[in-house]
Amino acid sequence: MNVFSFSKTTLKNLFSAPATRPYPQQPRQYPERTRGHVEIDIEHCVFCGLCSRKCPADAIRVDRAAGTWSIERFGCIQCSYCVDSCPKKCLSMKQTYTAPAPEKSVDTYQKKPAAPAKEPEAAPKGENEHA
Repeated sequence: MNVFSFSKTTLKNLFSAPATRPYPQQPRQYPERTRGHVEIDIEHCVFCGLCSRKCPADAIRVDRAAGTWSIERFGCIQCSYCVDSCPKKCLSMKQTYTAPAPEKSVDTYQKKPAAPAKEPEAAPKGENEHA
């Protein structure tokens, strides 16, 4: 009798759609409220350090003097406290998870220095000037 019950399951699975999806060809669609990983728009960051102070996992480091913002991706617990506390709203939660890696790493972002303002060019001194 066990052969017949197994045959029923086999026939059912032969003519039904697969229960899984082809992962690399068809990426996963996450729900709207998924908290994936933190993204930063470094150009708008003022390096106030509120995100670093609010992080319960201590995964974010802000160095105001050097103008750097660092995050330990595998230390982040995706709680979104940093995003909620950012006064400039330069942090956001992306709906994808951190890619797997063989070892822990720290992502560091540095703000590009502002271009110095150009001074207006003075008129060149010519030989025709009278003293």
